[in-house]
Amino acid sequence: MSIRSWLLHGLQPTSGMHDEHPGKRHAWWQVMCLTGVDYFSTLGYQPGIAALAAGALSPIATLMLVALTLFGALPTYRAVAAESPNGMGSIAMLERLLPHWWGKLLVLVLLGFVATAFIFTITLSASDATAHILENPFVPDALDGQQVPITLLLIAALGAIFLRGFSEAIGLAIALVAVYLVLNVVVVATAVVEVLSAPSLVANWQDALVAAGHGSPLAMIALSAVALPKLALGMSGFETGVAVMPQIEGDLERRIRGARRLLTTAALIMSVFLVFSGFATAVLIPPAEFQPGGKAAGRALAYVAHEYLGDWFGTAYDISTIAILWFAGASALTGLLNIVPRYLPRYGMAPDWARAVRPLVLVFTAISFVITIMFGANVESQGGAYATGVLALILSAAVAVTISVARRGRRLAAALFGLISLILAYTFAANVFERPDGLSIALFFVVAIIVTSLISRATRSTELRVTTIDLDEEAKRLIDSLPEGELRIIANEPDARDEAEYREKDRETREYHHLPGTEPMIFLEVTLGDTSDFESEINVHGEERHGYRVLTVRSAAVPNTIAAILLHLRDTTGRRPHVYFHWAEGNPIGALLRYLLFGGGDVPPLTREVLRKAEPDLQRRPQVHVG
Repeated sequence: MSIRSWLLHGLQPTSGMHDEHPGKRHAWWQVMCLTGVDYFSTLGYQPGIAALAAGALSPIATLMLVALTLFGALPTYRAVAAESPNGMGSIAMLERLLPHWWGKLLVLVLLGFVATAFIFTITLSASDATAHILENPFVPDALDGQQVPITLLLIAALGAIFLRGFSEAIGLAIALVAVYLVLNVVVVATAVVEVLSAPSLVANWQDALVAAGHGSPLAMIALSAVALPKLALGMSGFETGVAVMPQIEGDLERRIRGARRLLTTAALIMSVFLVFSGFATAVLIPPAEFQPGGKAAGRALAYVAHEYLGDWFGTAYDISTIAILWFAGASALTGLLNIVPRYLPRYGMAPDWARAVRPLVLVFTAISFVITIMFGANVESQGGAYATGVLALILSAAVAVTISVARRGRRLAAALFGLISLILAYTFAANVFERPDGLSIALFFVVAIIVTSLISRATRSTELRVTTIDLDEEAKRLIDSLPEGELRIIANEPDARDEAEYREKDRETREYHHLPGTEPMIFLEVTLGDTSDFESEINVHGEERHGYRVLTVRSAAVPNTIAAILLHLRDTTGRRPHVYFHWAEGNPIGALLRYLLFGGGDVPPLTREVLRKAEPDLQRRPQVHVG
């Protein structure tokens, strides 16, 4: 097997929004484990990030995060699951709100934030797994300072598994999540018992609140709200949760119910762990240990496991945490491999190989390498970009749901989701204000996707861009009524469509091309539809108008459609078509831009170029004549 064949193995024949998941489906709780390796793995670093962001207030800020999770993100994504059950999430909902190019542009922007959130899921989780490796007391000192190479090795291993064609992701995810949650129950329960058995620790924490000027409950809530955006990583699993919906077994209704159970169960489990772990670690761990270089930096629960349960149990906990953090990238990679091929190739904004898994895995792995090297595999420095991507996706979901329920006349629901959107908008804005580098990175992804997409669209513009061609009975009758010989077709841009228009066009064509008056001709008229679409299903309608045979069709691009119809007629009739044009006037650069954006432009040379690429054999290629 050649390298190209190996890379393109499993190339999907279509990339529409409603493609069915081709592999084995699973029960909702099993799929929950796949998204859970992303969601639950944040326990590895979330308490430490909360302590850095809010200090002694971290338990209160964590309670606010849990409230936003259960009463904001959860109902939002339960609604998204019902309206976009094919794994496309809120992006598909928003795409339907704006027509033509505006909808495509919005999707490209959102895909930039998707890439930010999911790529940083891979890099940040692998970086934190590395931190757990290096902080383990049994790891040789020789590995100190090797954060970047170790993280790159973990990412490379993840990519290698997907390159091999990973089919047991859910089975491994179930095992990892089960072990990890059980060990976390032990660690968190131990921490809570330690807190309850030493009231002085709670008193010290309360003194720390007062000493820091947080004596007023209102002041505590206000300052916790300020710190809340930095804790947004604790909501990172929701977009992944809807992205993996196609893997849930059952028909559409069962899939939606399963996804809602998945989202609710995961949110409740995570909320319980966040509340207890956030409080216990804030009370038990000295504040200095949360700082960069401290023993609890990015690994608060691991610190508790080693400190109170011994190094052997702590090592077992480290191994479990390292495994689930490393495999959290599998959840993100699954989401990327599900979403990207369903949008960019369909828009003509990615090469055709983007519908295959292995080339995309190589691309995403390479990007993850670059991000890891840029940030030095540091967990805290990647948090801003990660939180920006996560919050942008959750905010877009809340806005999509708000608009959707408002259009259906559900005023109360629209008001509630509107309130959720406002809270999330504040959280997003505050995160951007506090860590503008996160937005800069997200915008870099957005610009990169838009630029590469437009370049790809331009380079693919001379493909046929037609998926199917169907001639109605009248069109078939008109074609069959033509005498034997070569088919002669007049390409006509419809205007008044009166008798004078057809008579004059017929006369000019015969005169310019020296065709006798008895030569049978048929008109072909292409009307532009949504020119932002890349591919079209062509339905050709036949009619007799003022005594002339006319074929009419509506599509996204005139030259490509004419070329596709000519090839179709050649193959179905066995006759070689000839098409006749008049030269267009105007600036050729402007004509090219009109073609790329609006599907028109200088049609004759573009039609010939499409035919040349589609049919290399000059003897079989339909002929283009321009007068």
